Formats: sequence, C-alpha cells, structure tokens
Amino acid sequence: MAGVVLAGLLPAGPAAASVTLTIRLATTSTFKESAGVDFTCPWNQVLTGRAHKGDENGYTTYYCSRVLFNGEEAQVTVGDWSLGQREDYSTYQAPWNHVLVGRWHTGDEKGITRYRPGTMTWRGRQVYIDMHTWTGPMRESSHASHADVDQRQIMTGRIHSGNENGDTKYQYGKIFLYG
Repeated sequence: MAGVVLAGLLPAGPAAASVTLTIRLATTSTFKESAGVDFTCPWNQVLTGRAHKGDENGYTTYYCSRVLFNGEEAQVTVGDWSLGQREDYSTYQAPWNHVLVGRWHTGDEKGITRYRPGTMTWRGRQVYIDMHTWTGPMRESSHASHADVDQRQIMTGRIHSGNENGDTKYQYGKIFLYG
C-alpha cells in the first residue's frame, strides 16, 4: 500500500520534513456476534473496518490496522470500555482525539454494546484525529465498511438502530500530525 505524504503538518522552516503516513491492514478477526466477545485490536492496532452477515447468530469481522509514520509504528494507548447501551438504539463517538480499538456485544438487538477508545502518539507527539465523516446507512445483516486509508482515515464511531434489518453507520476520522 502506498503511503500518504503529510506535507505541511510539521513546522515550516529549514528543519521541517515531510512525513509519510501508511495505514496497513494487520489483523482480521471474525466472531459470532451474540457470543459476548470483548474484542480489542492487537497491540498497536486500531479499527479500520467492520463487516457483519446475518442476525445475532451471524458473524462479525473486525479489521485492525497499524499506523506508520516514516515506516515506524504509532503507539496506541488503549482506554477503558464505554458504558453499555442497548444495541438497537446505540450511538458511540470516540472522545476528542481518540480512535476505536475495540467493541463488545452480547445477545441480540436488545443486548448490550460497549466500545473501547484509544489514543495514538508517534515519537512522543500526539497524533490528532479530525475531519470526522459518517457513512451512509447500511443494512446491518449484510454489510462491510472500511476506512479510506488513502485519505488517512480510521474508525471513530458507530450508530445502529433496530435489529439486523436496521441501519448501521460508521464515523471515520482523518489522521493529522502537528509539531
């Protein structure tokens, strides 16, 4: 995968240098949705996609990626689980400057869903997440959604309403590096 050059995101002047950002798929994990799996991406990885097929007895696939600046991994600090909410009317947006690194769900649409946020740093610098956008609605029972990594995106939120025939939307944020 080709990297994206982050020109203009570091201080201007003779010492300024372009930084190449690469978001590389590293892990794909599939679980039975209703099994109560508290999934967290492996070490130093963030969520960049999710797919689901079927009802609560169907399978969910999580796509986790590494974020690299000039070929060096960004460090991911995993946060605490969010408060639980019923899946059939759930909305979650990671806190400011956070990404999604995990999700936990048990049961059907009346079951509980929780999310796990995280933050990223590179060489001691905070990695910023901004310019959030939502996807259009997708039918939960048959969909796949992936961040546009060529546009420096990673997953930052999700909305779901109804049962497996209801709609799911994803929020993706863009990665920036300053200073």
